[in-house]
Amino acid sequence: MSHGHGPAPEQEIVERGRRVIDGRDVTPAVGRRGEPGRWRRALEGAGVRGFKPGFEDARWSFLYRAGDTRYASGAEVDGEVRDAARRMRGGREVPVPVTGPVIRPNVWTWEVPVYFWFGGIATGASFSALACVLAGDERSARVARMVAVGAAGAGGPLLIMDLGRPERFLHMFRIFKLRSPMSTGAWCLGAFSACGGGAVAADLLGRRGAARGLTAATAVFGTYLGSYTGVLLASTAVPAWHQSRRFIAPIFICTASASGAAATRLALTATGSGRVDPTRAGLAALETAAMTAELALSAANERRLGSARRALEHGRPGRLLRAARALTVGGLVLRLAGRRAGPLGDQVPSAVFLGAALAYRLGWVAAGRPSALDHEAVAEFAREPR
Repeated sequence: MSHGHGPAPEQEIVERGRRVIDGRDVTPAVGRRGEPGRWRRALEGAGVRGFKPGFEDARWSFLYRAGDTRYASGAEVDGEVRDAARRMRGGREVPVPVTGPVIRPNVWTWEVPVYFWFGGIATGASFSALACVLAGDERSARVARMVAVGAAGAGGPLLIMDLGRPERFLHMFRIFKLRSPMSTGAWCLGAFSACGGGAVAADLLGRRGAARGLTAATAVFGTYLGSYTGVLLASTAVPAWHQSRRFIAPIFICTASASGAAATRLALTATGSGRVDPTRAGLAALETAAMTAELALSAANERRLGSARRALEHGRPGRLLRAARALTVGGLVLRLAGRRAGPLGDQVPSAVFLGAALAYRLGWVAAGRPSALDHEAVAEFAREPR
């Protein structure tokens, strides 16, 4: 029976350059065994720079905020630790070369931006339907409601195609997560389709009051349906998307409003609406205002992106977004000249705006992969002060 108070001490033997501990040779195969570094104070009695006794340096760490702990309060000190922490944490400039990949790029295919486009058309058409109801134009409201439901119906199959299997789409409705744009977007699409479909059914049954109420509800859900796709992109760590978080949802709403008004306007023409119809004139004004706002918002956003802007300017995303801007400007010019254009020329701007909205969605989604693979931009984004 052992009467010791702990494990036996290690027996170390050093002989002829070999080091053996308890019979195990631990001599390094290459070089010398690491040992504590030798040092001495530059001045006898000098303190260690940045060290404060009693954890006082923790008061100035970026890990603490006033009121969180007692470390965040107390007498003012020279702030050396605070400043050092801020220097290491803050500033977008990356002090060392970055080697990646740092984050995984998205693997979305064409179905996603086209789904975004149809969702935008549905949103804009729901706004147009509500405007027609408020203006007392029931015929145009019925057409706009059918456009909204048709566009939303096209979005569902595209989303299922992207997910790969139909049951995955159904699984998205098992839970409701407020903090997940994907979850709230799926539920919003369902609510939008239900209200829009109900409004169309009420039209067929001659229930005008119910159709009006459901039209208003559809437009309310459309506000989120048209913007959540931008929120979904901005919620990622992709620099071009996340750095655009203040602008991308309004940009998507603008293009949605214009594309929905354009689709409604073309549908009204196809169903026999006259060229001098005041509703068509109002929809043309909505197209013009929405696309002008989109140009202004995009310009303001690009000026503040920094290095994240590269993904929006080069390669396929750059070509798509430049094409979208050219189509937008061309459509605005044609709309201004539309007073002297014939019947066909009056419809061309609406078709051009639809093409511009699609090019915007394709360009924004395509920018995700090159932006995620721009390792320097990712590192700068990670160092951005929160």
